[in-house]
Formats: sequence, structure tokens, C-alpha cells
Amino acid sequence: MVTVKEVRKAQRVEGPTTVFAIGTATPPNCVDQATYPNYNFRITNSEHKVELKEKFQRMCDKSMIKKRYMYLTEEILKENPSVCEYMAPSPDARQDLVVVEVPRLGKEAATKAIKEWGHPNSPSSGPSPLLQAPHSVPTRLFCWRHGCPFGQRLGRKQQGCTCSFFVCSEITAVTFRGPSDTHLDSLVGQALFGDDIAVVIIGADPVPEVEKPLFELVSVVQTILPDSDGAIDGHLREVGLTFHLLKDVIRLILKNIEKSLIKAFKPIGIFYWNSLFWIAHPGSLAILDQVEAKLALKPEKLEATRQVLSDYGNMSSACVLFILDEVRRKSTEKGLKTTGEGLEWGVLFGFGPGLTIETVVLHNVVVACRLLRH
Repeated sequence: MVTVKEVRKAQRVEGPTTVFAIGTATPPNCVDQATYPNYNFRITNSEHKVELKEKFQRMCDKSMIKKRYMYLTEEILKENPSVCEYMAPSPDARQDLVVVEVPRLGKEAATKAIKEWGHPNSPSSGPSPLLQAPHSVPTRLFCWRHGCPFGQRLGRKQQGCTCSFFVCSEITAVTFRGPSDTHLDSLVGQALFGDDIAVVIIGADPVPEVEKPLFELVSVVQTILPDSDGAIDGHLREVGLTFHLLKDVIRLILKNIEKSLIKAFKPIGIFYWNSLFWIAHPGSLAILDQVEAKLALKPEKLEATRQVLSDYGNMSSACVLFILDEVRRKSTEKGLKTTGEGLEWGVLFGFGPGLTIETVVLHNVVVACRLLRH
């Protein structure tokens, strides 16, 4: 006879959640941030709103974003004029656009991740690698409207799973709309967000000589900030997803960020934030600058975050996964044999609707192995 305890033990993996591979994808349509205000106001028939256009231009110029990728082209928007209006009912049109683009980008990103994973049982071709994943991949769990913090939630290990595909997709077709003189929050969203998808293959107990672990996700701390009700809101209405932002967001984050870091890193005895490599959700340039000053971070700590913000804009939940990939790329570019500045410990940090702060403790597997050998 087998006991329930023995069955449950057999269902569980031994090691920590580990990142094995990362794949990213963006739509082919690249938008130049400097000329985007002219394009946006022209395509939404709002050029008569001269003062509002000038305000939007200043927002775009101050964002330090150089370009973004968007599925919505001029041709698509002309075919769907209701999407261009500020408050026109358009859920069907928006949904029809999203269900086309997400699977296409998902296949592209998943193919890259699977190739890097290198598992002999992984699919190499077919209509959708996400649907042909090995039998060890658990049943799909669909989550939506989680916003920016969702990318950090990959650290929450699924019990008993030796492999999981973690997919984050953001398509601004649900939020794009014409400008409003009374709802300036909407302009902020139009100035910042871009389209993307990221696929991360995570698991535990890597197969020797086959799977190449990158980072171990040691622990996760989630904090809902006090007095933050309504600080960042998204409401799904007949006009699409509306964006609402309070000016108090930066103050709330700065007031609580160090508390979250201390709570996450106290168990391993780290309190010097420059000793970590950083994967930080950008939010906006203003937030990055003030977080850097508040924590007295060296400029290189947020270098990868600033680069991703410049090249892609704010990609909501997938942002931190693009930054994780950028950290790897920069390490290779600099000729380093390890990622994350050659440091053993890092932090994957983000915030979003709630107002929620997510703090993930990362352990650099390659550096840790090297230290053990020495």
C-alpha cells in the first residue's frame, strides 16, 4: 500500500524553479517615437487639438523611448475606425485583432525558447510549438489583465512540474484610442506602451548535459502597497481597456521599495543593493531615475532596463523578461562568460496595478557553479 504522503512526495520536484530558456518576439511594425504624435493625431482625426498634440509631443520626447513595436498599422486602423475614436464601442474589433496576432507572435517566441532549451523531446516545427510541448508540460492556465507585475510571477513554482512554459503577451490593440482633453491618463499610456510577447521555459531538476540552467528563482515577495487603492487602474469597457493613473504612484513606490527588498533578501543576508544584478520593470523614465537615486544604485545597474525602455517602450508584463534577455546579451557583448555582471545574486523587480510590488530573488547558476569549483 502507498500512503498519501508518499504519493504527494513523488509529485513534487526537488530543486528550485529554474529558468532554462528565453524567447521574445515583436510585431514587424516599428514606430518612431519622435514622429509618433503626428501619426497618432492624424490617424485618429484629432489634428485640430493643437494644444493637446503639443502636450503629447512633450510626453513622447521626455519618455527617452526611441522606438516601439505595434501590431496596429495605419492600414489596420483605417479598416477599424471605431478603434481610433476615444469612446466608441469596439470590443469585437479589438478582440478580432488580438486573436490573430498573439498566436503568431507566440509561435515565434516559443520557437526561439525551445531551440535554446535544446531538449531532445521538444518540438522543432508545426503549427504551434506551445500546443506541441512535451507531455511534462502541465495543463495550460490562462491569466489575463494582470498588467505589469505578471512577468515577475514566473517565480511562483507549480508543484510537481518538471517543466512549464510561461508566456507573457501584451498587444496595445485593446488600449489604443484617440486623445481626450479630459482623460490625460490615456495619453500617458499612448506615449509609453508597446507590443511584444515573451516565452520563458522554467522547471526544476535540470537534465544533466541537456538542459542548461540560467537562473534559479529562490523566493518571491509580493507587497500590496498601503494607501494605493486606485493608483494604477485598468478597466475593461465596451470601448476597450481604459488606463487610469494617479500622480502619487512614484511616491508610493519610493516609500516602499526598500522595505520590499529587505524582506526578500534578509534571509540570505544581503542589504547592499549594488551587490546585485538588476532586472527592473521600467514603468517610466521618471520612476527609473528616482528609484536609482533612492537606492543609490550605480548607473550600470539599470543599464539593461534603460536600453529595453529605449528600444521597445514599456511592454507591461513581458518587460522584465525582455530585460532578462538583454542582460544575457550584454554579458555576451562584453565578452563575459557569465550573465548578470558575473554576480551570484540578483533581483527581478516590478510593480503595477494593485498597487503591487513583486520582488524575485534570482540566483545566477553559472556563477554559483564557478564559485563552487574554486
